[in-house]
Amino acid sequence: MASPPPVLNSRPTAGTASAQTQRYTSALAAVTTLFFLWGFITCLNDILIPYLKAIFQLSFAQANLINLCFFGAYFLMSIPSGKLVARLGYKRGMLLGFVVAAIGAFLFYPAAAQRAYGLFLGALFVLASGITLLQVAANPYVAILGPSESASSRLTLTQAFNSLGTTIAPLLGSALILSRLPKLDSTADAASIDVSAVQMPYLVIGGALLLISLILSRINLPAIEHAAEDSEVTGDHRTSARQYRHLILGVVGIFAYVGAEVAIGSHIASYVALPDVLSLDPVAAGNKVAFYWGAAMVGRFAGAYLLNKFAPTKLLAINAVGAVVLVLISINTTGAVAMWSLLAVGLMNSLMYPTIFTLAMAGLGRHTEEGSGLLCTAIVGGALVPMLFGFIADHSSLRIALLLPVVCYVYIMWYGLRGSRRSVA
Repeated sequence: MASPPPVLNSRPTAGTASAQTQRYTSALAAVTTLFFLWGFITCLNDILIPYLKAIFQLSFAQANLINLCFFGAYFLMSIPSGKLVARLGYKRGMLLGFVVAAIGAFLFYPAAAQRAYGLFLGALFVLASGITLLQVAANPYVAILGPSESASSRLTLTQAFNSLGTTIAPLLGSALILSRLPKLDSTADAASIDVSAVQMPYLVIGGALLLISLILSRINLPAIEHAAEDSEVTGDHRTSARQYRHLILGVVGIFAYVGAEVAIGSHIASYVALPDVLSLDPVAAGNKVAFYWGAAMVGRFAGAYLLNKFAPTKLLAINAVGAVVLVLISINTTGAVAMWSLLAVGLMNSLMYPTIFTLAMAGLGRHTEEGSGLLCTAIVGGALVPMLFGFIADHSSLRIALLLPVVCYVYIMWYGLRGSRRSVA
């Protein structure tokens, strides 16, 4: 999932209109590829969880250390990445991010060879740290690669490709990884499971990251020139972004949203494999994850239109209510109804991140970048909420654990209706 870029007062470097257009097209194509890749890599975790759970005979809580290491990198590395990008510049920051992410992908090979869960987690953290650096460096470019009046369409395009990555990843992951597993309820010895199922895909991912970084190094990206801050214009005398109530409540909203989305997505394969749902085999169960993320992709295209017609606060609340209803239907039904109602939550998720982000950033003025950083660290919800979800599932059931995302969606509904209102300075 990709973070919207901070609002920047910037302008591209001088040049002819034709030359600028060519540079914008090349740069936007490269950045769009980034969005696709980190969407693909992030969603591949949903396939890794049942795979590693089977190899190491893990509980749900132990398996969710995958999400803890991956999304924990956002919390730990976002601020250092911002400082690093400020020193190196955006392009070199992106190039370094590619290298770090590639190293993390390559580390999957020895981790699988050693059959060491700790090495897998370490490789994931390195990979996620590189992606964090890529996001911090790449996001601002989406806003300036072309005319300002078409900025929103470019953002929608790049986010749609992010969703395309999250849709394709479960399908390829199921074919290449989960197809090598015995049935999820099998007691087969871990030594009998083919570890090359994760070695080759991540070697390919690492190679693709390095290849794209090589291509990007040959592209002349437009330079960003920040306009001078004008704090006198707004008359707002608050000295920190933390003093904005709607921002802080929005940070909690991002935490809740990412946590709920990842908790559900990471356990769909296990959920649809339950005897009282559909008892699907690993490949068929993994393929169903694509519908969850594919629904989010469809919702983003529709949302680009709907957000121009209806109040974002109301749409956010409606989507949150829809998510609550769908999860409760899934909990209280069996078979295909239980599966499809849970997969349909992806459609409700589609508008939440950009809407919460936009509402939380409104009116921050000179504190915009600080506010953006705070919102980015809240992505750690994708690490902590699934951990709690797994703990609940281990001590009760997956159905009971689904009540945790319900709580998250109820908060998001409240934020849309009340919490997003801006207080007077």
